[in-house]
Amino acid sequence: MSEESEGELEARLPEGESFEPPESFVEQANVTDESIYEEFAENWPDCWERAADLLDWAEPYDQVLDDGDAPFYEWFVDGKLNASYNCLDRHVEDGRGDEVAIEWVGEPTDEARTYTYSELLDEVQEFAAALRDLGVEEDDVVTMYMPMIPELPVAMLACARIGA
Repeated sequence: MSEESEGELEARLPEGESFEPPESFVEQANVTDESIYEEFAENWPDCWERAADLLDWAEPYDQVLDDGDAPFYEWFVDGKLNASYNCLDRHVEDGRGDEVAIEWVGEPTDEARTYTYSELLDEVQEFAAALRDLGVEEDDVVTMYMPMIPELPVAMLACARIGA
């Protein structure tokens, strides 16, 4: 370990220093209400709990934050999520299966593909089944080296779906 003692971390960014995003980035942001930052600063555990409640939990958490072994914090203690379910299934179940989930444009830009949530879910389920047929199980490590093509999120979500 470096000269820093275990359990103590030196701040690498002076406290209070921040970097403002460009205006063009702010304009396209999903969250434009500045008060959310104040709310998180003043009441962050409750804010994280409300944010977590927007997700579908495979197993609910018992506690938002366990800070009893700081600096080794544990968030959403005993909770279990499935990213694939939260990214796909819940949208299909909510009647948004025909909405666009991925709009991909290749380089050069003459190639493009669009996937709805239902189409993407079908692809992910098929790939997850193929991984299972190859013997991939929960907690296995799967390494991918792929270009930025639609098959990349399909593979990633298939791995998440089976817990690999």
